[in-house]
Amino acid sequence: MKRKICVSAFLALTCLCLFSGVMLLQEGLQRKHEKEANLLLAEKVRQAGERRQEQNLSAGLSEKEKNAEDAADGKSFVLPEYRELWEENKDLAGWLVIEDLEIDYPVMYTPEEPEYYLCRGFDKEEADSGSLFIGEGWSPEGANTIIYGHHMRDGTMFGNLIRYDSESYAREHPFIRFDTLAEKGEYQVIGAFYSRIYSLKEKDAFRYYWYIDLREKERFEEYIDRVKAASLYDLGTDAVFGDELLTLSTCSYHEKEGRFVVVAKRTA
Repeated sequence: MKRKICVSAFLALTCLCLFSGVMLLQEGLQRKHEKEANLLLAEKVRQAGERRQEQNLSAGLSEKEKNAEDAADGKSFVLPEYRELWEENKDLAGWLVIEDLEIDYPVMYTPEEPEYYLCRGFDKEEADSGSLFIGEGWSPEGANTIIYGHHMRDGTMFGNLIRYDSESYAREHPFIRFDTLAEKGEYQVIGAFYSRIYSLKEKDAFRYYWYIDLREKERFEEYIDRVKAASLYDLGTDAVFGDELLTLSTCSYHEKEGRFVVVAKRTA
């Protein structure tokens, strides 16, 4: 009787191990598929940019001159690098690049359902890694674009963003590129901090995710003051009213509902 129990337990444990192995394999294959899909998107953007440069050289035009020519022709203006992808999916709002962190992704925006891409890829199919997306209530005139992304263990999406908790890393890699559909942009990091999602009962908490519209000077300065106070280091870089800001937010596991945040100001 005891032997039968041991055999049954062994078989059950073996089945559990096999099941777990199959699930891990499927998860790994899914992650690989999602990573390859995003690499393909980045390659499309790169190739489109190269074609544009070749056309400009052939025509003897600078990028600025070619953009002006396009506008004069009455074309719906989307930067050539992103036009093909925008035509595939009109939810595309921009593109984010931090080269050393292997961040090279489309940024999505769906105002009616802000978290639509939380668990969806660019193709709108289910994806564990989701997509980078702009949060609720954003407008181009609001002076602060908050981009959210998953902290993936394989380093994809915002999985490597946490490196900005190091002052030395931030000093060595201060620049972030964020292009809208119509305009290229470069941003310089001004601070990074750990945070969390606060309950409404908690008073005087710095809810960075509420600072979306910074068109009023007092609100803008309040946000910058609180970013600087919360930041893990001081890079000596300040932002003044009128600057455009970029805020990157991802999950952090230092506490329940934890977040890690990087804030940058536009320099070009």
